Formats: sequence, C-alpha cells, structure tokens
Amino acid sequence: MASASKFMQRSVVSSFISSNAGNPKIALFRRSEKVSTYQHHLAPISGSIEGHETPVAAAWREIKEETTLTPRDLDLWRQGKPYTFRDPSVGREWTIFPFLFLLKDCHEGGRGEKGIQIDWEHEGWQWFDPDTVKDDEKFGGVPRLKESLRRVWFEDEMNERASKALITGLEELKADHQSGSHELTSIALRAFRDVVAQMRGDIDTKWWGTARMAAWHLWKNGRESMGAATLNAFLGLLADMEEIVYENLDSKVKWERLLALLDQHLDKREEMPMRIEHSFAGYLQSSVLPTAESQPPSSLVFLTLSSSSTIRDSILEAFASLPIPNLDLRILESRPLCEGVKMASSIFSAFQSRFPLSSNRHLELSVYTDASAALASKGVDFVLLGADQISHLGAVSNKTGSLPTVLSAKYVCPSAKVLVLSELEKVAESGIDTNGSHEENDPKELLGCWMDSGMKGVRILTDGAEAAGGNDINYTVEVKNIYFEWVPAELIDAYICEDGTLDTAAIQEKAQQVKQKADRYLGQL
Repeated sequence: MASASKFMQRSVVSSFISSNAGNPKIALFRRSEKVSTYQHHLAPISGSIEGHETPVAAAWREIKEETTLTPRDLDLWRQGKPYTFRDPSVGREWTIFPFLFLLKDCHEGGRGEKGIQIDWEHEGWQWFDPDTVKDDEKFGGVPRLKESLRRVWFEDEMNERASKALITGLEELKADHQSGSHELTSIALRAFRDVVAQMRGDIDTKWWGTARMAAWHLWKNGRESMGAATLNAFLGLLADMEEIVYENLDSKVKWERLLALLDQHLDKREEMPMRIEHSFAGYLQSSVLPTAESQPPSSLVFLTLSSSSTIRDSILEAFASLPIPNLDLRILESRPLCEGVKMASSIFSAFQSRFPLSSNRHLELSVYTDASAALASKGVDFVLLGADQISHLGAVSNKTGSLPTVLSAKYVCPSAKVLVLSELEKVAESGIDTNGSHEENDPKELLGCWMDSGMKGVRILTDGAEAAGGNDINYTVEVKNIYFEWVPAELIDAYICEDGTLDTAAIQEKAQQVKQKADRYLGQL
C-alpha cells in the first residue's frame, strides 16, 4: 500500500475502438505480462501522455503503436470528461482521458478488423457489447474500466429517447460545416432542449448530473473548435437551471419552468447580432467622423474574408449610419468552400435592397482569391474578422487565411485597424492552448474541388494518400484541410461585441469568469 504522499501521478489516454456497425461493439485488449501494470486484464488502448502532447495526439500515437491503426482506419467519434482516481495496489494516481473511435471498413477507405495488428503489449483482443462491460473482478478489466467507457458511451446513462436526441444533436453539429459558431450554439441549445424534454423522471442530483454531462458532450463532441460560444451559452443556462432544480416545487411545475427557461435562452440569442451592429456603428462614428477642422472621408475601405452574417449586417448598418457616400468592400473567397463568394452575393443583394439609386450611396465590391490578401490590402481602413473562439489572452481563432490577411494588411497598409466582431460568449475559459492541434476536416472537400476543375495530377495525390500507412512504401502523402487558425492578440486593435468595444484586459477578465463557472458546473462530473 502507498501513502497519499507516495502516489505517482500519471496522465493517460484510454481509447475505445467501436465497430462501425448497426449494433456497435467495443474492442478490449488483454494486457500481456510484459507491461508494468494490470497484466492479463482487459483494457482499451492506453498509454501515458508525454509532456509535449495533447491528449488526442497521445491517443492517436498509442493506437498506431499498439494496433497499427491510423486516421485512415478510424474516425475520432467522442471524447469523454477526464477524471482522476487512486489505485493503492500500484501506488498510482491516474488521470484518465477517455476517447471513442469508430473503425472504418473497406468501403469507407479503412482496413476494418484486418488493420488491428497488436504489438507485444497485448495477448489478444475481442469485441464486447458495451452493456456487458463491468467494473468488477469477475469481468477482469482494468480498474474503472466501466467508468471510462460510460464517459464516451452515454447510451447506458440515459433512457433511449434522451440518448437518441443527444446523438441526433451531435451528428447535426459535426456535419454542419456552413454555419458559424453563433448558429452552431443555437443548434446545440435546441438539441439540449430536446434531450431534457426526454429526461422525464425525478429531477434530483443524479438527473442534474446527467443533464450537465449532456451539455458537456454537446460542447466537446459537437464542434469543439467552435465551441467557446456553446460553452458560455450552456454555463449561463445551467446557472439558471440550477435554481429551478433545487427549488421545492411540484415535479410538473419544475418541468414546465425548465422547458420555458430553455425557450427563453434560445429567444435571447436573436438579440446579440443587432447589439454588435450598433457597437460597430458607434466605433466607426467615433473613429472616422471628422473633427471640427476636417471633412468626412469620401469612402470607407473594408477587407474581410469567408462568410459571417454578423460582419455582413454590421457593415451595412454602419455604412447606413455614416455620412460617407462610398463603400469599398473587398472579400477573400476562403477555400475550399469559397464562403467569401456567398458573403459577397449576400451583401450585394442586401445593398441593392437597402440603398436605391436615389440614396447617392455607392458600393465597390471586389472578390479576391484568398491567396491575394496582400493585393487586396492596399489602402484599406479596416480589416474585419469574425471569431470562432477568443483565447484568454485575446488571440482569435477564425477561418484559415485570417493570419495571412492580417499580416499582409499590417505590412501593406500599416495604418489599417484590425477589428474583431464577435459575441462576448466566444471568449474561451482561461488556459486554452492556441498552439495545440487544429481541427482536421475531410480532405475529400479539397480533392473533390480539384477533380471537378479537371486539375492534372489529382489522382496521383489521391492514390498516394490512400496508400499511407502501408508497410511496403517509403513515403507519406497528406492533403490538409484545416478550417481554423489563430491570430495573436498583438495584431488586433479592438474587439467589438454586444457590450461595446473591449480591449485584451476585458477579454482576460471574461475568460476568468468562464473558467470559474466551468469548474462549478462541469468540473466535477
């Protein structure tokens, strides 16, 4: 037995692999006598997180080392809420980071079961029904095996209707590559309402824990790269729900009040974009309108990229409020989905409706390829960025191409101001890693564009990428389709939100508040 002071702390990943079939099974591996702990016990693919690694990077590394499976063979389906426990029998304090991967079959480009080739750490492996996995000596699993599994396999924690509602919500979030984080957050809240509506029963401590875990999954396993707004929205909602959960009320009254509260939070979201529009108009009025000795400029020159309804509406609202006749708007297309084209057409249509010929207002609209950021930056007054997340230090995660655009503008036109237009809810909790892994999206989006355009050589790249991971090749070929990147805070001049214009100090304060609320409502699940 080890004393409390002698427990060795280890952070490890526990990666469950699920068959991608109509009746999913979970692969468990029997640990060999050569490993240091829990010999001959059933376990997921496990291993320590090295100092330089994120948990998800460690999960992929361990899977490849112990099974030869790669992203060609697996999809990361879910991550679970980490937890910590002590095992006196081995003198360890384990912090477990659970993951659940889906095995791809040959029709999906993977190798299926044939790809699972175990190394010396395992004696064998087999499929199990998730319902049969137990945390007892008779089952023969490693300590807290069921606890790790339930954190990624929530189907056992909820009734069937609530579970299906949560799965449907997660699938909708994962599949939506068009909506911004504001819209995705609304989708997550609607899914949460559907889950709660199906969680009939006593609203007690266990119910409250299950509801909070459902919120955690919608934040983490929907679109985490765009999840700061979802986290903030849930924290505000959970704080209001908590008051009702612990009130001494009739069960029927509680249900009615909870569902009404969810509807109220969804309705309030409709007000945010309009408040940002007013904040942006106020910022421009104070920064570009003339002093007593000068005349207003004849034009405003904006540069932006991708598609953002907040930026679109804010530009037109601000232009309408200023005594400036000309709007010079430059939009970078933003590949591979070319959302900038959608943005440009939407603004053009809205401009025509709002400003007739008699208004004496003129729009000069230019659409550039995203590689033309330097050329598009000439003479700009403002570079406008949306935000999918804002770190506690003020760095902004936005569509890939944002950083080259800002750097180009700062070089070509040093007087240009870089403004971030965003809801305050997109500020992430303090401690987020802006140097961590990026959201990798399906390379077929890029390959499909290239094939449709008849580009030569695409088939060679495709064949090379599909062969990656084979034992009889001496090369790797990857097509990277990364949606987001970080713009450092030092390159940003102001943050325009529903509460007005903020600086990095205000962002840091907000991030700390988010951290405190996240610890309260999601920290002890």
